Amino acid sequence: MSSDVCIYGGSSAAVTAAVQLANDGKTVVIIEPSGHIGGMTVEGLGGSDINNHSDFKNDHVIGGLTLDFYKQVARHYGIDNFDSARKYPMTWRFESSVAEKIFQQWLQNERIQIFSNRPLILDHTAISKKKGNIQSLKTSDGRVFKAKVFIDASYEGDLIKYAGISYAVGRESNNTYNETKNGIRWENTYRQFTVDIDPYIIPGDSTSGVIHTVQEEFISKEDEGKGDKRIQAFCFRACLTRDSTNKVPFLKPANYKREWYEIYLRYIKAGGNLYSPRYSIPNKKTDLGAWHDLSHNLYGMNHAYPEGDYDKRKEIYQYHLDFTQGLFWFLSNDPEVPQDIRNRWSEWGTTKDEFTDNNGWPRQIYIRDGRRMISDYVITEHHTRKDTTIVVRDPVGIAFWPPDVHHVRRIIKEGKVYNEGFVFGGDNWKPFHISYQSLVPKKEECTNLISPTCLSSSHIGYGAIRLEWTFMILGQSAAIAANLAIEDDIPLQDINIERLKEKLLNAGQILSEDILKTK
Repeated sequence: MSSDVCIYGGSSAAVTAAVQLANDGKTVVIIEPSGHIGGMTVEGLGGSDINNHSDFKNDHVIGGLTLDFYKQVARHYGIDNFDSARKYPMTWRFESSVAEKIFQQWLQNERIQIFSNRPLILDHTAISKKKGNIQSLKTSDGRVFKAKVFIDASYEGDLIKYAGISYAVGRESNNTYNETKNGIRWENTYRQFTVDIDPYIIPGDSTSGVIHTVQEEFISKEDEGKGDKRIQAFCFRACLTRDSTNKVPFLKPANYKREWYEIYLRYIKAGGNLYSPRYSIPNKKTDLGAWHDLSHNLYGMNHAYPEGDYDKRKEIYQYHLDFTQGLFWFLSNDPEVPQDIRNRWSEWGTTKDEFTDNNGWPRQIYIRDGRRMISDYVITEHHTRKDTTIVVRDPVGIAFWPPDVHHVRRIIKEGKVYNEGFVFGGDNWKPFHISYQSLVPKKEECTNLISPTCLSSSHIGYGAIRLEWTFMILGQSAAIAANLAIEDDIPLQDINIERLKEKLLNAGQILSEDILKTK
């Protein structure tokens, strides 16, 4: 199979990249390891992080195809005057099924070929290279895909790894890029436990082992800022409802293990206020996330995912699914859970009309962290800070979100359960331009690969970029760059930046310097 561009990974960035390339007259294929295209945008994350904070509004950095998507979402829900409604958070929110239909229509309109359920062979022999150029990739069914340019639009970064491109997994030390928020966090107050919880199976007995979701790891002040391979937690963005006409009561999973939820009982008994669902997207639904100190965000249970094979990733997905299904059933039904909590949770259930091919549960887990490319240009904490000035002369989009990385583990500190790793917000952050150089690898490693989703950034830098709408923006920009490289028959690293900026602006992308001064 030959095309101008081969996109590996069917994320929302893949969709905008493919549509842009088709509009530019290029042939393009999307290869997706699973059965669905659209990434987290169609897998539960309908509560877009747009205009949802009282202290800043970030909708004005969204342009191009990404803005077209949200306008189409608004029209679906009867919002005809988008400009007057864009200031409201709900204008940007949607059901997963609606997003999937929009993406499917886009791809059908452009007659883009999609090869679903075709994972890359996880081996360097899957990628054929010649003089730094990827010639082809091979999927697990033996099919070979050739192209002039390849785009890694996955969350995991598998193509990046097996193409021999430098990458990072986990947290760098603060010393690596002279940062302050990276590495191990000795003091974590954000989403920290509000009550004391004993970590041991037999309270007070450290020889009895630890209760479930706690890792038998300890932290000391000397660990502050050290790097490790730990990644921020995964969870399901569960679509739930209280609407009796659409609700499916929580079911007890076949692999239910009540002992997994001991920490929730101890939390409640210690006086903690447990989380519960609330409506957050249209049609009486929630895309229940996990920001609470104790939720279904499973800190430390996913570290093997980025470098794991498909069996390991499937195992991690299934564990998260079993745990989350069991947790919701436990909170709704277990007699040891206080009646008011059971009443609150039992009002909710999954929906009949979302994820109908997977019993109402997302087919993909929320991968907040995979591989990150290491190129000649690395986006770091310094790009996000108000007290630093970094001039980006090759912008391809704007990141308008604070550094946001969830806890990476649940451990023991001073004899109590402790969530470690969360970084969010603060006063010293700003929107910033995303450099084109961060999307392409070192020239000596590869000249025809670009990534809008696994771009070159530190653990903290990535936390300000990793939003679905930012990925969509970068997907379109990556496609425009790929088109230039193909037309001029040059490496991606050598394209004319002024021509790129001109084409980005013509496509409706937002690159204004003035926006960087607003928050």
